[in-house]
Amino acid sequence: PASPLGPARPPASLPPVVAGLFFGRASVGVRNSRAMAGNDFFKPVSGFDLPRFAGIPTFMRLPHVGLDDPRLAEVQIGLIGAPWDGGTTNRPGPRHGPRQLRDLSTMIRAVNGATWVAPFELARCADLGDVAPNPGDLMDSLARMEAFYDRVVAAGILPLTGGGDHLCSLPILRAVAKRRPVGMVQFDSHTDLNDIYFGTSRYNHGTPFRRAVEEGLSDPKRYVLIGIRGTAYGREDWDFAEANGIRIIPVGEFHRRGVEDVMAEARDILGTGPSYLTYDIDFIDPTFAPGTGTPEVGGPNSWQALEVVRGLRGVNLVGADLVEVSPPFDASGGTAWLGISIMFEILCVMAEGLGKWGGGGGGGGRGGG
Repeated sequence: PASPLGPARPPASLPPVVAGLFFGRASVGVRNSRAMAGNDFFKPVSGFDLPRFAGIPTFMRLPHVGLDDPRLAEVQIGLIGAPWDGGTTNRPGPRHGPRQLRDLSTMIRAVNGATWVAPFELARCADLGDVAPNPGDLMDSLARMEAFYDRVVAAGILPLTGGGDHLCSLPILRAVAKRRPVGMVQFDSHTDLNDIYFGTSRYNHGTPFRRAVEEGLSDPKRYVLIGIRGTAYGREDWDFAEANGIRIIPVGEFHRRGVEDVMAEARDILGTGPSYLTYDIDFIDPTFAPGTGTPEVGGPNSWQALEVVRGLRGVNLVGADLVEVSPPFDASGGTAWLGISIMFEILCVMAEGLGKWGGGGGGGGRGGG
């Protein structure tokens, strides 16, 4: 398409497999495809075979492949739960996010109706399960998460994570960027570039990306934050960003310029190098996503929330996360449904990227070096 946001109308014709997925029985479309012969294992369970309210929920009804499973080496994109909110400073609850995201993900289908990407035809995807945090020890939890993602990256798998609070991103970055710094795009209402909390806390959900820059995990010259707003303690985080060359696009500028123009700048900043996407659900206005711990008014709507991800098509994503969905503040599941819909958009971008950038599956993929 001329725009990374995708075609406004369906293409005149769809590949046979995609047509089968969208217009008929998904399982029939897949099983009749010679191109995907032998890979049915990595297909989601179709709503035509098992109703969406039935079965054990995994991310997007994909197979569960644990880190010790012999088929792990075949996985290209791994969906992972990070059920931990030990870095939360005010309203806890995101530890329950992955479970609710999985439950709502049973409504995800096989084809993106906006871009017509069929990610499960482009990549072997699986639910790799949850990281096992230590609920009583923040530093041990960070170490456990890093060790988990080290194994994922060593297998050449691109991780897509559902959190969890935003501190979860730091151990993921420690694994993904272990060999070299990555560019980063952050959708958020807060910078999370603060230095310290209550005089001693250097590790909480308001500090992860300050630590990531200090540790050489993210390249500040290839780092863009989008949607920042709300009241502030001061300018310390903004001053740190300016001193290090980090680009902040506050929400007022985002609204004035529009999605397409802002995302064109974001793509220019990220360039062609390996990049990481982190998406805090509080980027979105709480009218559409109330289920989060630190909401800020004046944000994008749910359509813009999807469009910004589509604006990253063609970017070399080596990993991504969607964090801060807090079920206690939206028991109806509307926030989680929006969150998993965003994860599906991210998955589409990552799956398309496999054809352009390579990596994924069999070890030594682009996620590791």
